Amino acid sequence: MSAAGRRWGRRQRALLWGVLLAALEAAWGQLRYSVPEEMPKGSFVGDVAKDLGLQLPEFSDRGVRIVSEGRTQYFVLHGKTGYLVTAERIDREQLCRLLEKCVLRCELIVEGEMKFYEIEVEITDINDNAPTFRETEKELRVSELTAPGSRFPLREAQDADSGRNSLQSYELSGDEHFSLAVQAGPGGDQRPELVLAKALDREEAAFHELVLRASDGGDPARTGTAHIHVTVLDANDNAPVFSQAEYTVRVPEDVPVGSVLVTVTATDADEGLNGHVKYSFHKISDRAAELFHLDSDTGEISVKDHLDFEKISSHELEVQAHDGGELSDTAKVVITVTDVNDNVPEISVRSALSSISEDAPPGTVIALLHVQDRDSGASGEVHCSLDRDIPFRLQSSQGSYYSVVTARELDREQVSEYNVTVRA
Repeated sequence: MSAAGRRWGRRQRALLWGVLLAALEAAWGQLRYSVPEEMPKGSFVGDVAKDLGLQLPEFSDRGVRIVSEGRTQYFVLHGKTGYLVTAERIDREQLCRLLEKCVLRCELIVEGEMKFYEIEVEITDINDNAPTFRETEKELRVSELTAPGSRFPLREAQDADSGRNSLQSYELSGDEHFSLAVQAGPGGDQRPELVLAKALDREEAAFHELVLRASDGGDPARTGTAHIHVTVLDANDNAPVFSQAEYTVRVPEDVPVGSVLVTVTATDADEGLNGHVKYSFHKISDRAAELFHLDSDTGEISVKDHLDFEKISSHELEVQAHDGGELSDTAKVVITVTDVNDNVPEISVRSALSSISEDAPPGTVIALLHVQDRDSGASGEVHCSLDRDIPFRLQSSQGSYYSVVTARELDREQVSEYNVTVRA
């Protein structure tokens, strides 16, 4: 069987598993499906009507619709078939860049019955990204007195895919003077290091050209390359040393742009060019590179864009101090963003009645509301209330849902219309 055939088979099995799982969970008021990313608009996600045990004529007559949490509607309901389908092509890496598991949530509202069902759709990864290096050309200056066995950290490759489709291995090609070692980082990531395998002789060779190749585990595998240009120099026998191995700082998310968060410091015992220390980011995510600036001369790390606790609450960076001879040291910087109350509660009416009979019994639902606040902790705790002296009350439903229900019998001859205000 061809590779394309195997991939098609895996997609079909994944969709079949999602359908079977959805049938088991429908009885609990929740449907779960799974669909690969990058599927065309209108692709099948799940048979909602079948999983809820509703007939198609009955299904369409009950005012069934799909409501999503965010502004973008990723799924729609096909009224003629009762199928949940994609509303647009979904890019997993764009939606869930920092998450291992990508799940989109929406609700199915049955207006005729004042019911709702939670739907979770897991977006699975396909190998649509190759490993890439932030630096495709690396200039390395090494003293000819450097002892064999010395190691030089290299920039890691980045791969937006997950699981087996993400970065799996490195390979070095070049000459006999250098080899490659890969160390496991604290989070399980692979950190490539260039190892001097044989003593250098500047008179014999002043330059060495190497190629570092990164490969993922896809079928077929995707690769990315970086070229390393090594210049052989004379002695520089002291490397910079940071004052501490790890710097930590906590800042509120509303810290002004331009504020200095922390200053990293390294010293070098050499004199002249070999003792002049410069600073640079050694490991930093694309988003962190947009948020933070490092002064190469002073080591000051400052904010260059607005922070948002709700998007990313913690950043881990690695800073490198290097001298004029390219000897270096690295230190870790952890920036924790704390929450401030910068989001107001949001109330959305998911379903509501425009009229009600005066003989409706107490407890009749007239509206279904969803209330949320994107802040965390006490700032994200929402309390709802109604005006007093009206024949209605709030009733807490599942999760962040509330129902507005009648509190007593109504009398049209006394009051024929109410304006109900809900405050969060």
